[in-house]
Amino acid sequence: MLTRGVRALQKAEIAEILLKVSRFNDFNANNDPYEEHDYGSFNYHGNNILWKIDYYDKDYKFASENPADVTKTNRVLTIMLAEEW
Repeated sequence: MLTRGVRALQKAEIAEILLKVSRFNDFNANNDPYEEHDYGSFNYHGNNILWKIDYYDKDYKFASENPADVTKTNRVLTIMLAEEW
């Protein structure tokens, strides 16, 4: 899911942001203390971009009871400008 702020960018910029999210690997003890690799941030042309993965039940109503179980979990990736948080 892309927020309004990200969707307002040029298509080429959105494509670059999606590529950066897909290649993100700057996980460390400070930004990923539980080693879940479900959140990241980076600077893109002066904008702080945040992305996160949320884990929902199969009906998208509640948090998943077991995020590691793909039979019980739907994952949603959200990419946003930090100011939209």
